[in-house]
Amino acid sequence: MSTTERPRILVVGGGYVGLYAARRILKKMRYGEATVTVVDPRSYMTYQPFLPEAAAGSISPRHVVVPLRRVLPKAEVLTGRVSTIDQDRKVAVVQPLVGETYELPFDYLVVALGAVSRTFPIPGLAENGIGMKGIEEAIGLRNHVLEQLDKADSTTDEEIRRKALTFVFVGGGFAGAETIGEVEDMARDAAKYYPNVKREDMRFVLVDAADKILPEVGPKLGKWGLEHLQKRGIEVYLETSMNSCIDGHVVLKNGLEVDSNTIVWTAGVKPNPALARFGLPLGPRGHVDTAPTLQAQGTDYIWSAGDNAQVPDLATGEGAWCPPNAQHALRQAKVLGDNVISGMRGFPQKEYKHANKGAVAGLGLHKGVAMIVFGKMKIKLKGRLAWYMHRGYHGMAMPTFNRKIRVLADWTLGMFLKREVVSLGAIENPREEFYEAASPVSAATAAKPAAPAEKAKAS
Repeated sequence: MSTTERPRILVVGGGYVGLYAARRILKKMRYGEATVTVVDPRSYMTYQPFLPEAAAGSISPRHVVVPLRRVLPKAEVLTGRVSTIDQDRKVAVVQPLVGETYELPFDYLVVALGAVSRTFPIPGLAENGIGMKGIEEAIGLRNHVLEQLDKADSTTDEEIRRKALTFVFVGGGFAGAETIGEVEDMARDAAKYYPNVKREDMRFVLVDAADKILPEVGPKLGKWGLEHLQKRGIEVYLETSMNSCIDGHVVLKNGLEVDSNTIVWTAGVKPNPALARFGLPLGPRGHVDTAPTLQAQGTDYIWSAGDNAQVPDLATGEGAWCPPNAQHALRQAKVLGDNVISGMRGFPQKEYKHANKGAVAGLGLHKGVAMIVFGKMKIKLKGRLAWYMHRGYHGMAMPTFNRKIRVLADWTLGMFLKREVVSLGAIENPREEFYEAASPVSAATAAKPAAPAEKAKAS
């Protein structure tokens, strides 16, 4: 961490908004005008719309993340967490990965902590659930699912086999529908290489408390998406929820009970709870309450945007808020960056206004739904064409030219080469094998009495 007499712009969070806002500020800033400091527990930004494809093996996990230090070479990137903020003194308390906390003074503050999984106190969820908010979870899910096929193929115990081949997904929004679509696709492909496992042996269950799935693309496309998943043999239970999942025994509100080793939780998100310690004005659901200029209400040096902000949707009208998606996050970050520069120079702030351009969702290879908005006209697509729209939009939205090319290369290779079905289950505990090899020797050495020669040396 460098000390400087220049004004410091502190960006809390290196996600989509944090990355793009910092890039915008650095681009518009004059040389030596200010110091931009980005603080995040991870040294990379994750492009979350590609997590389902990473989980299915269509994109290499490393290509879904963008290293902050490489993309922001002129910024100060600190790997840690901002635990509290003292607005009176304009000081943030930073907890680094290791070592003692320290204070970091700032002049301007950008809050871009994003969101975390929204969970409920369901018995067994914390112990058995798998989230889909980070690349680590996507890699873990992929390895876990393939490992279940390994177990089912090699066991003679029917109960173990049935539990391994049952996959439960909770949440029917974009994350849930896309993830179950991609994972089912991968499992179907992988089953070709297992002599004792067929797709008919597997059971995929999608649960949602709402009366429809994919609400972001509208009722008609949502209904098509539902019917499409059902045709692929996926059981979908709407207007129901999960009561418990202790030891993998899933009990649904509608009375259905299944045993499963795989319980994926994608039932929505909530603002990062750390916001409660920042002393900022918060909305009813815990978001930072912002003005249309993206400034926190009642302040002129704090800005916020993205999933952790309650931003008025001026394009929709009174009382509407911008939905938490990549489309808004990207555009808000640019306006936010411009407003920080304007605020630093004493110029007026610009209000954020963006009309919805639609939504796209992929449901596996060559399958998807898309709603594209042109003015007052809505174009609804489904199937292969919608899948191309999904890949085209997110391929363009992927940050940095480097990552765009790498993702495109993954897709191109996927057209000619078969999908990879290797399970790296040991990645969860990479030291386990070494520990087993080393610990008996260590234990034996410790228990063995010293040789006479060794005793003589010791004395």
